Amino acid sequence: MKKAVQQIMLGKVTRNEACARHALQTVKAAGYDGLELNRFMIHPTSLMVRMMTRAAGMPVGNGGKLNWAELVRESGLPVISLHTDLGSLERETEKIAEEAKAFGTDYLVITGMYRFDYGSEQAVLDLAKRLNKAGEALKKAGITLLYHNHNVELLQVKPGVRAYDVLLSGTDPAYVGFEFDSYWFADGGADAKEWMLRLGSRMKLWHVTDRGFRQSRPAMTPILKADSVELGTGSMELDELLTVAKSIGTDAIVLESHKNWIDKDPLKSLAVSAKWLNERL
Repeated sequence: MKKAVQQIMLGKVTRNEACARHALQTVKAAGYDGLELNRFMIHPTSLMVRMMTRAAGMPVGNGGKLNWAELVRESGLPVISLHTDLGSLERETEKIAEEAKAFGTDYLVITGMYRFDYGSEQAVLDLAKRLNKAGEALKKAGITLLYHNHNVELLQVKPGVRAYDVLLSGTDPAYVGFEFDSYWFADGGADAKEWMLRLGSRMKLWHVTDRGFRQSRPAMTPILKADSVELGTGSMELDELLTVAKSIGTDAIVLESHKNWIDKDPLKSLAVSAKWLNERL
């Protein structure tokens, strides 16, 4: 199983070519053997997109102005997958498929829907149909479409049925696979191990971070606020999840956290998480 880093972790430290090279060298030196790229970080984006991602704790930096094809080539880090949005994929299927191929990956990942009603069964059924159609078109181009979850897919569309249930049953395994994010499902109160077992061989990639807290002096309350933390330092049963991921043939494990890094440094954070990964993979 390959070990990769999601590009969103590097937005803060890829202000220019030199910073980007240093960041990628750090990723490789830590023991990772892959990257997961985002199209909105390898192309120029609007001020609105940059403001939205920053407000969500995911600063994209100036990466869209850099030559990522050259940076990736120099780093020697293979591209595990390429994230995009469904609307762009539907409009520019061939172009985006070719871009994925140019980076040497056969996985394109849809990462959630903006302003989408995950509490509506019909809306989620319609999404499943769109994913099937896009996945079928990509399959003809030799690319596999994956869907990446957050916590909104745990919303119930009717008693006992969650949005993720509808996505699993409504998508065709021949056209749609999954990149499962265990942190977000744990954050939503779900049993990540149970869902991974249910996904089985459809779970091609695993997004991972641990869930815990930074110990700090309490102010008005002793209750600590949970957030993402480095692998092996939080409360998630990651060893059990890793065993499941191996058993179902998951291709790669992808580290992603947006903030709350040790010393507020994503490179230090990914290096700490690498120690946990390197001991097990």
